[in-house]
Amino acid sequence: MAKCSICGKGAHFGNAVSHSHRRSNKMWKSNIKSVRVKTEGGSKKMYVCTSCLKSGKVERA
Repeated sequence: MAKCSICGKGAHFGNAVSHSHRRSNKMWKSNIKSVRVKTEGGSKKMYVCTSCLKSGKVERA
């Protein structure tokens, strides 16, 4: 699973609990995109979550 290169956000794990309270494994995936990002040496392709893109922590190339 991919992780955000800026904040480190990745997948979260837990239990899905049904109405009868039976538990099964569940995975919540973060909204992570592959984006070209401006760096000092030019542009670089990175995995970035959409909350980092929206907040302006990353500048697109």
